[in-house]
Amino acid sequence: MIRLSLDALEALDAIDRAGSFAGAAIHLRKAQSAVSYQIRQLEDGLGVAVFDRAGHRARLTPAGVRLLVEGRALLQQARRVEGLAVAFRDGWEPRLQVVVDGVLPMHPIMEALAALEQEGVPTHVQITTEFLRGVQRRFERDDADLMLVVDVDPSPGRIAEALPAEELVLVATPDHPVHAAGPHDSSSLRRFLELSVHDSSEETIGRDTNTAGGGRVFYVSDFRTKLDGLRRGLGYGWIPLRFVHADLARGTLREVAHRERSRWVLPVRVVHRAERPLGRCGLRFLDVVRAHWTDPTPD
Repeated sequence: MIRLSLDALEALDAIDRAGSFAGAAIHLRKAQSAVSYQIRQLEDGLGVAVFDRAGHRARLTPAGVRLLVEGRALLQQARRVEGLAVAFRDGWEPRLQVVVDGVLPMHPIMEALAALEQEGVPTHVQITTEFLRGVQRRFERDDADLMLVVDVDPSPGRIAEALPAEELVLVATPDHPVHAAGPHDSSSLRRFLELSVHDSSEETIGRDTNTAGGGRVFYVSDFRTKLDGLRRGLGYGWIPLRFVHADLARGTLREVAHRERSRWVLPVRVVHRAERPLGRCGLRFLDVVRAHWTDPTPD
């Protein structure tokens, strides 16, 4: 296996930029003999001539030109690795994995990612969306760092912080028969088709998780799809109020009368692990999320 020295590649780069071995030695603050020795080692290790020394001035061979191009790419990558090491040493974690309940607004998450990118944060960030109990299952399974969740089990190993609550509203199109039969309770709603986003936990595979319990239900993959189904009049369902402010104002959707509640406030928590404090990226991510959580911008 051929061993390449980054110092030798750096010397090759310096010779080309300075135009001579002597100029490269000055730039690298080394003796000229040391620069020559590094190039000779590079040639011996690769088994090819990098410089043609036949004339008054050494010139790169065709092989040397190609090695210079590839060597510069390696040097650039090495400098990036060094930069990452310095950043991680300064408290930027290599990885931040976040699990988010899909009922929650994504706008603050996108604002946080935009801020991290603009600030040149070196951390690799992964955002995963799950629903209901699936959020906690993914948090544990993937050993994630953060979760934004509406349904969380208490645990001494977790640190939970409250965020502004998320409000859901029970709606259907104005001409849907669910309105004429109201006001409802959970039992009377079973006569009508519910649109629901399925709990993504593996524990719920193969069984219903609709709110009415025992009624007819169509399951969809996310709340955008659910909203489309509600607007088409396919059924009734719970939807984040931020999605349907305009629909309710225009009358294209109507709140379903319910004897107990037609609006449901979900407490929201951001959770991380007590034994693994957040690094600089996690803390910055949370700062931006908090700052934008109540933005009026809809998802």
